[in-house]
Amino acid sequence: MIRYFREHTSPPVFISSALIALALVLWGVLSASSLSTAASAVNSFIVTNFGWLYIFSASGFLIFVIVLMASRYGRIRLGPADSKPEYGTMSWFAMLFTAGMGIGLVYYAVSEPVSYFQEPPVGAGGTPEAAQNAMFLTFFHWGLHPWAIYIALGLALGYFAFRKGLPLRPASALYPLLGERINRWPGFLVDVLAVFGTLFGLATSLGLGAQQVGAGLETLFGISNSTPLQITLILGITAIAVASVMLGIDKGIRNLSLINLWLAFALMVFVFAFGPTRDLLNTTVSNVGNYLQNLPAQSFQTYPGDPAAQEWQASWTLFYWGWWISWSPFVGMFLARISYGRTIRSFIAGALFAPVGASMVWLTIFGESALNLLEQNPANPLAEASTDTGMFVLLQQLPVGAIASVLASAVAIIVVVLFFATSSDSGSLVVDILTNGGDPNPRWQQRLFWAVMEGVIAAVLLAAGAASGADALSALQTASILAGLPFCLVLIAMCVGFLKALSTERFVVRMRTEASPMPGLRAAARPAGSVLTATGNGRHAQEDGADLEEPAEGSGLADADEELDPSLGETTVAELSQVPVSVGGRSTTVNRTE
Repeated sequence: MIRYFREHTSPPVFISSALIALALVLWGVLSASSLSTAASAVNSFIVTNFGWLYIFSASGFLIFVIVLMASRYGRIRLGPADSKPEYGTMSWFAMLFTAGMGIGLVYYAVSEPVSYFQEPPVGAGGTPEAAQNAMFLTFFHWGLHPWAIYIALGLALGYFAFRKGLPLRPASALYPLLGERINRWPGFLVDVLAVFGTLFGLATSLGLGAQQVGAGLETLFGISNSTPLQITLILGITAIAVASVMLGIDKGIRNLSLINLWLAFALMVFVFAFGPTRDLLNTTVSNVGNYLQNLPAQSFQTYPGDPAAQEWQASWTLFYWGWWISWSPFVGMFLARISYGRTIRSFIAGALFAPVGASMVWLTIFGESALNLLEQNPANPLAEASTDTGMFVLLQQLPVGAIASVLASAVAIIVVVLFFATSSDSGSLVVDILTNGGDPNPRWQQRLFWAVMEGVIAAVLLAAGAASGADALSALQTASILAGLPFCLVLIAMCVGFLKALSTERFVVRMRTEASPMPGLRAAARPAGSVLTATGNGRHAQEDGADLEEPAEGSGLADADEELDPSLGETTVAELSQVPVSVGGRSTTVNRTE
């Protein structure tokens, strides 16, 4: 056993993570109320004193990735210069979307806009202005900022793992700053912090997802949304995740993500077709325009002098920013793992604009459909619907037959289950990579262990909370978000180290090659019959009065005006310093330097 741990795990990270997980689970089981009180107190301290850091850093990460995408470094591949993407665009998008955002969009797509509509941070609720602002704030929390946080970490990990050959672990992105200390306690501490945020974030989300699925079953079929039902659902979702993660990325996670994406798309089209279709088309355009117009100001908004708005921001925006940062090791590492061979520019563009665009359409269709019903009738059942039931209450009010409504709700339940399963299986893979020292292809025994562990933690805390009357899952969720503050500092350091490493990249610059006049001048000056050896521009001639030969085709010196292959954009000069030249039937080599 000891030999196995040494060969297939990183013992400091694995053992420390396991002990922390066990300690916090025991705390939640034995005294859920004290865990909740302690986590809430620490969270309140962080929000009050370091909320400015969350606001500033989240916007800074967005600026960082956009500037990087537009820079010359965008041509660099996450791998060797000749590497190709491991997964097709559709499969890649399905995996990154379902891992990064999918479940939250199903969970909050209806309830969050309704909440902002009824109780906005500023101004009166229940007005057309409140409805427009509700969609803007929902876009703000689920749009460019969270994906920029994921991308910042994913890019750094992909670059150092696939281009520099370092292990796929968060500490590797700090190599330019820490050097070999990433293999000692500073690096181990970063990895343990990443495991903490990932494992407990996934476990609590799994428990909350079971509560939503139970609410859907109660709404549809009258089945009581009891704790035994929720635990059964957790076990079922965990079983799907275990099967997926055991099959691996290609056969399991990839296929499950594609199925989930198509089902979610079908559900969205159903609501679009039977909801206020014309209004949805109009509001999609206006919501996107409103988001882009007000994004810069809201990105740095702290509501000075307005205690009520600051309390709202602490409950929503700062909560989300800490949540996204604490989840960034999970989503960022998974993005890095599936993005081998992509350029920095394609990675950023694909992971930033594609999922954000899809999220905006999804949120508009579900959120605006709910707001439309509330504007027509403020007493609509949606006004009292909980986060768990909001989606199903909306589906029941669409102008379709009862059977179609039940089928749509059933599809919604399946989508929720699969979204949680895809998050769980990809998260289990990431936790295993974190605890085995950065091996991107961990052993099946470890994948099984961590996938089961997530379900066990969620089930135990859900049962403990029901027995004690306290919400142990939410307490653990708050505790996991606390990892966001230290990891925010780690992310900033990663960006600095990434830029430092990129600055060492050397690019081939194609310049027009001009023939040197010296060989011709020397040939004209020498008497006839003499032997000439000229070295102008790497060309040789040894015949009496003979014209100098042109460079052979394919030698690298002909066709001076021809553009370089784009794939060579990030190739170092050293890799092209030796150029073969064929002259007069003989072959030689010419050194080229910049």
